[in-house]
Amino acid sequence: MRRYTRTLVAAAIVTTVVAGTAGWASGHAQQAVTGAPVGAEAWRADGLPDPERTSPAETAAFFEELSPARQQELVRAHPSVVGNLDGVPPRLRYEANARTLGGQFAGQQVLASDPRGRGQIALVYGDLDTAEHVAVVVPGSDIDAGNVRPLTDMAESLRRATHGRTAVVAWAGYTTPLGVGVDAATGELAEAGAERLTRLTDGLAAVGAPAPSLFCHSYGSVVCGLAADRLKAKDLVVFGSPGMRAANVGELNTSARVWAAKDPSDWIDRIPNVEFAGLGHGEDPTDPAFGARRVPADDARGHNGYFAPGTQSLRTFAAIAQGDVR
Repeated sequence: MRRYTRTLVAAAIVTTVVAGTAGWASGHAQQAVTGAPVGAEAWRADGLPDPERTSPAETAAFFEELSPARQQELVRAHPSVVGNLDGVPPRLRYEANARTLGGQFAGQQVLASDPRGRGQIALVYGDLDTAEHVAVVVPGSDIDAGNVRPLTDMAESLRRATHGRTAVVAWAGYTTPLGVGVDAATGELAEAGAERLTRLTDGLAAVGAPAPSLFCHSYGSVVCGLAADRLKAKDLVVFGSPGMRAANVGELNTSARVWAAKDPSDWIDRIPNVEFAGLGHGEDPTDPAFGARRVPADDARGHNGYFAPGTQSLRTFAAIAQGDVR
């Protein structure tokens, strides 16, 4: 009865907070970008495999059968498709995206670029073809192609902390919420993001990259939670999480190790951990009852401080990425 009462009270708080900001939040409501990449119609018209019906493993097999000259023809003729198809060799994706982006992100390894909506982008630090370890950083609210710096700062910090031994993907590959409103309190955008994240990890596996450690920040941890049972990943690390849409690690139904971090000054701690009438994201992953491995974060500061140099959280993240902790 006590737990039931607490849940009702927390649900009322969530409803009140969201209702009180509904006018503000509705102006920022986001439509998830889904479906085949830009240019897919012309790609299909040329008799090429349908991007929506072809798995990353099938895409990888298709490209393996092409001659280098034919691969280059496709990069030139269909750069927006080649650059965004999971399962295509990374070097071809970088080349294709450089064509579509022009001078934007010049000199960087762009694994994906989608101009629709607010824009999506995925950047790679390191060599996916030779790296012994791979990490993917999944961001929360407000991140897109025009505001990617907070995400790339985290990715670069993690790579430095591993002394360059881990290839890190900064993955702004889904439509994130804007601010703290209805989109951030519900799972619709996370569900669409989970589909895209699943294809990303399938694609990494298809090109022979090691199973990644996923570092999921804030609303990104909702994405990772919803995708958990399909992800080809060795670790799921959530930090600043509002919940993973699961009551405990067992409900995630994943073979990946699950880790959680929350620093004492993170404002996310003031968000009620409930899921009620579609609002809220469930239990706190740092609660011992959830069953995640705890990442020390007492010296991190705020909601975005987990990758700050010298923090326990960053040192532990680096050790997880490199497989140095059990």
